[in-house]
Amino acid sequence: MTDLAAVKAALKNQAVETPSWAYGNSGTRFKVFAQQGVPRTPWEKLDDAAQVHAFTGVAPTVALHIPWDKVEDYAALAKHAEERGLRLGAINSNTFQDDDFKLGSVCHADAAVRRKAVAHLVECVDIMDATGSRDLKLWFADGTNYPGQDDIVARQERLGEALAEVYARLGDEQRMLLEYKFFEPAFYATDVPDWGTAYAHCLKLGPKAQVVVDTGHHAPGTNIEFIVALLLREGKLGGFDFNSRFYADDDLMVGAADPFQLFRIMYEVGRGGGFTSDVAFMLDQCHNIEAKIPAIIRSVMNVQEATAKALLVDREALGAAQVSGDVLAANAVLMDAFNTDVRPLLREVREEMGLDADPIAAYARSGWAEKIVAERVGGEQAGWGA
Repeated sequence: MTDLAAVKAALKNQAVETPSWAYGNSGTRFKVFAQQGVPRTPWEKLDDAAQVHAFTGVAPTVALHIPWDKVEDYAALAKHAEERGLRLGAINSNTFQDDDFKLGSVCHADAAVRRKAVAHLVECVDIMDATGSRDLKLWFADGTNYPGQDDIVARQERLGEALAEVYARLGDEQRMLLEYKFFEPAFYATDVPDWGTAYAHCLKLGPKAQVVVDTGHHAPGTNIEFIVALLLREGKLGGFDFNSRFYADDDLMVGAADPFQLFRIMYEVGRGGGFTSDVAFMLDQCHNIEAKIPAIIRSVMNVQEATAKALLVDREALGAAQVSGDVLAANAVLMDAFNTDVRPLLREVREEMGLDADPIAAYARSGWAEKIVAERVGGEQAGWGA
């Protein structure tokens, strides 16, 4: 039987990190549609993130992206976050928007380009020191478009050398989270294309290097929950970038495309102890046509719903069915949990936390959307730097 009190406690203790860039203008390679009231500075991004946390109660940290979120005083930015009930989370690097990185960054054949890339990554660790951030999140667009363009093995060696140099710079309580993506923008061979490549590098680096699973970075039909289960078993799952995909790296709201997949992932997280470990649950999304703040609130709620369903799985009944080889009964246990309407439970949890039972409606009533449209006039709106 499921312990409902334990389920409630786990939901109240859940933490979902929101990304600073999701509050700014972002979209596709074809068009970025600007919206009124969008933040113009990292400070205003934090103001919006505070609204998400205020109405959900489970979004206490905000990931930054360098250089999109560069400021003169990072300690002051951290204080600004703290005053709004937030903390600064992962620091995301950018080695994909400089002309020098056209043929790669840390994997580039030119040592001078590699030095430039590593210097940026070290700068990100410096920023972590100033902000109190724990995680350095690395995603590399490095790769090749044509067979023979570069030596595949040599690029892996360069990657390993760069990662080792940055790893050595990490503090005792800091981590390196290595993300993978099977294609784009490189179309022939991406240098970190899958969990196995990321895992191999992290294993060689040491305990402070772990793998990030971006739910949109897989080929169609990939069993993501298997990857999650294996990385948890090996103690190498550092975190998630949550989003949804229909076709490629769509960066849609998490749970929008396949809520059943999100549930299956969350079940393996719970089974593997991920809810009580250092696994970071982060959003990585673009909101091109929908309003930013409500979309992020909805995404957090989607994560909560998948988590609640995963926690409701009757593990005792599931284990008994698995041991006895009762295939249908085992599947039915999972499906019963997935088909449970957990919205009443989550409304109850929110009320017990002193929150409105309906975060979306509460935000709409707050007047914040109208306030930022009226006040954020002039200046340059924040975007993803494309």
